[in-house]
Amino acid sequence: MIYLDNAATSWPKPPEVKEAMIRFLDTSGGNPGRSGHQMSVDAGRVVYQARESIAKLLGASDPLRVIFTMNATHAINIALVGILKPGDRVVTTGMEHNSVMRPLRELERKGTEVAVVPCDPNGMLNISALEETAVGARMVVVNHASNVVGTIQDIETATRIAHAAGAVMVVDAAQTAGAVPTDVDAIGVDLLAFAGHKGVLGPSGTGGLVIGSDFDVDRMEPLMRGGTGSNSGREHQPEYLPDKYESGTSNGVGIAGLGAGARFVLDKGVESVRKHGVALTKPLTEGLKSIKGVRLYGPRDPEERTAVVSFTINGASVSQIGLRFQEDFGIMCRVGLHCAPAAHKTIGTYPEGTVRLSPGLFTTVEQVEQTVEAVERIARQ
Repeated sequence: MIYLDNAATSWPKPPEVKEAMIRFLDTSGGNPGRSGHQMSVDAGRVVYQARESIAKLLGASDPLRVIFTMNATHAINIALVGILKPGDRVVTTGMEHNSVMRPLRELERKGTEVAVVPCDPNGMLNISALEETAVGARMVVVNHASNVVGTIQDIETATRIAHAAGAVMVVDAAQTAGAVPTDVDAIGVDLLAFAGHKGVLGPSGTGGLVIGSDFDVDRMEPLMRGGTGSNSGREHQPEYLPDKYESGTSNGVGIAGLGAGARFVLDKGVESVRKHGVALTKPLTEGLKSIKGVRLYGPRDPEERTAVVSFTINGASVSQIGLRFQEDFGIMCRVGLHCAPAAHKTIGTYPEGTVRLSPGLFTTVEQVEQTVEAVERIARQ
């Protein structure tokens, strides 16, 4: 089997992730931060160590500004719903995932103005258009990299533009956390949402929101309120971090695995992970573009994209290609619109979508070569 669906979730996970989760269940299975007994204290320590690891991985100076969530979608909703009000204006791009667009469309229905800045056919953001559109906005929301074609956006420039306009900068880093070097505080990003189960190599059901060091949390309301294990005598939500945004029992076992995944990536080095992604993307794109009838989407330069490659074959439905991949070649991929119809409209593949191949940290060059051969056979037929 060849697993090329790492943009959906990474697989396999490092053994350290499984071991950390089993160890938590076996020895630290108390409720983190809720009780004074040893198991609860140990569980709380595991959660805090995971905060430290994520903070180091993503360039946050204060681990308490790492908010754990169910996933990147949950984190994005905290940022969008917690800040935007009727009458506000928010600017986003033509390459966003529905995890951004669906909350924005609901906020638009309630009176928030949503402006979408166009991207070129390769998915690259028009920076000059962003600069013009950001004037008067409350927020700018940009994905760090597309989940459809892997295009990496210049979030440093986008952040400068947002701040010059007085807007909050929100980055969807679901596709880049752990895979592309990211430094939240150095860039000045206000809020960065990350998935725990993709490039960070943690389990499903994990993710978070990193709050930049200069962002005033008084500007963002909690998405939900409830028990935090702190200030139990008060019926009002705490205002300090991370409790302000973390209510209810945390996913201790998942966070244990998340922390282990983050430390695995840190030990390898994000730069090394990135080089591996480029080393896989180059032969994959070069091999595919040499096949008659195959059309590639996104930047041609592997340095301008993550290891996410979308293609179509003339005369073949993407669903049939995906089925052939699995049944005839044992290749696991994703086909269709990838929860990002706006991106497919931008690159010209709506409503059919594309075949998406997304190698990961444990994918080999040999597996990429076998995949190219499989595409060639399908295209010939």
